Amino acid sequence: MSVPRPYGLLAELTHRCPLHCPYCSNPLALVSRGDELVVGAWIRVLEEAAQLGVLQVGFSGGEPLLYPELPALIAAARRVGLYTNLITSAIGLHDTLLKGLIAAGLDTIQISFQSDGTEQADVIAGTRAHERKIAAAKAVRAAGLPWSANVVLHRNNIGRLGEMIALAEGLGAFRMELANVQFYGWAFANRRELLPTRAQIERADALARSELERLRGRMELIYVLPDYYEKRPKPCLHGWGSRAMTVNPRGDVLPCQAAEAIPGLVFDNVRQKSLGDIWRESEAFNRFRGTEWMPEPCRSCDFKEIDFGGCRCQAAQLAGDAGATDPVCEFSPHRAHVDALLAEIEVQPDGAPQWRHRQEQPGGVL
Repeated sequence: MSVPRPYGLLAELTHRCPLHCPYCSNPLALVSRGDELVVGAWIRVLEEAAQLGVLQVGFSGGEPLLYPELPALIAAARRVGLYTNLITSAIGLHDTLLKGLIAAGLDTIQISFQSDGTEQADVIAGTRAHERKIAAAKAVRAAGLPWSANVVLHRNNIGRLGEMIALAEGLGAFRMELANVQFYGWAFANRRELLPTRAQIERADALARSELERLRGRMELIYVLPDYYEKRPKPCLHGWGSRAMTVNPRGDVLPCQAAEAIPGLVFDNVRQKSLGDIWRESEAFNRFRGTEWMPEPCRSCDFKEIDFGGCRCQAAQLAGDAGATDPVCEFSPHRAHVDALLAEIEVQPDGAPQWRHRQEQPGGVL
């Protein structure tokens, strides 16, 4: 099997974060500050990524603004020809830092929002953050840097979809991603509180389609349905180990950012191996690459080279087997697990959410 060329790198610089979102998809066991890669190691990762053919790097976390050498990494990425995107809560994005990031060559910023209004947004974030995000977005726009907005949709904010789109439009975002929550890491423990009802999804879908047409040519709108309400699975990053990779704060290289949810899968580290060797030869990347690994009914499915069997992490969590057909698929023998959860959500009473916010771990990781 020929090994494809990667196009995207997600560089998770740190797991430290000022927010405590109940839908956090980072792993339950976070990387401590003392275990984070040093700036020299990250620069080598960027250089090796460019040599492999990667075109774009996203700097994320946690909160990447808490990594002191972020401007140096953006400059290093620019030197090797990588397009750079900063994925941030914008907490801590003061004028001096913003100017430094722009001077280093940053191409775009993506700012996350929890809702359109201060009260609800701060409740979701677990801290006072919304007004600081608004100020940061205005500063980025005034500086002339293109920026996009991101909102994780869930049961408790999806009813504000129209207002959240209006917020991003008013702040001058060129793009807005409306992604329903993905149930990995901390979010998996809160899924019964976060999963929207079918009626909420139907209303949101209709509104998103209408707004997409209204905003066409002015602001790109991306709306992603929750996996659990789909009948066919989404391809994992266009296929496991085919287009993208993630390097976590300690230097483990993952086929997707949630791959640590798969028990027993071992990840090679950039401290010991080159990025190229890991991409081409590591067991983790080759385990579900292509279609040879597929069970039935995937192996005989006409869509196997379109959805690639769906999400491996979702299969591990819901079916107990990362090699199984994604349980959201209507042909999966494990689809009953998803249907049972959806039925449970429909009779769950409304009221204040009973979720657990992401908590700080010993050692002050967050």
